[in-house]
Amino acid sequence: MNKFIRFIVKLSAIITFGALFFIIGYILLKGIPNIRPDLFQFKYTTSNVSLFPAMITTLMLVALALLIATPIGVFTGFYLVEYAKKGNKLVEIIRMATETLSGIPSIVYGLFGMLFFVIKLGFQYSLISGTLTAAIMVLPLIIRSTEEALLSVDDGLREASFGLGAGKLRTIFLVVLPVAMPGILSGVILSIGRIVGETAALMFTLGTATKIPNSLLSSGRTLSLHMYLLSTEGMHVNESFATGVILLVIILIINGLANYLGNKLTKGR
Repeated sequence: MNKFIRFIVKLSAIITFGALFFIIGYILLKGIPNIRPDLFQFKYTTSNVSLFPAMITTLMLVALALLIATPIGVFTGFYLVEYAKKGNKLVEIIRMATETLSGIPSIVYGLFGMLFFVIKLGFQYSLISGTLTAAIMVLPLIIRSTEEALLSVDDGLREASFGLGAGKLRTIFLVVLPVAMPGILSGVILSIGRIVGETAALMFTLGTATKIPNSLLSSGRTLSLHMYLLSTEGMHVNESFATGVILLVIILIINGLANYLGNKLTKGR
């Protein structure tokens, strides 16, 4: 029985990694031959189909969304674990809201963002509308990952810090946070992946303009949205594969930098 279970586990792992490598390999094989210098021109035209404006817009959107969602999510996680009393009704409400928000489809977020940010607040299709919508989307993920990371920290570390005379705030920042940092960063990395890969919500809030946004109220498009629009047009399928390759490279670079920063912070505690 144990051998059969081990076989099923190994087979499942092989199928999972095989599917992952097949998808990545297929995109690389189809996309790399179609990468041309004119795809990186500063301005988009119908002849060059440049992805450079979409790449810059993607980085801007990720940075702004994380700038909003990360502090709120991390501080909420700290409140739930370190400060809230057991049996607190507010904690139950926050956790219920977090679980509910994490299960909402992205198209619903896009509809909400369009009705509230674009129309009600008058932001129109703009970077700020897309940023606020993306921040709301990834907020539950950051809260849950922060909460789980803090719960995994041994209470003995907290008790030892209190025994040495450290206060609550000093214990959190100098003892708990460095230990929980890898788990928190994992949530942030997953949030980056969701923002970068989102299309439906951003189509209704960020817009589809082909230029680099020159202000928070300017429209634009992300790489994933750019790739989707090119593929649906049917005239630039090869360029959409090339965009997919660049998107993969950007995600790998961002994840690598986040892991490097997490290891530095962990070793420096």
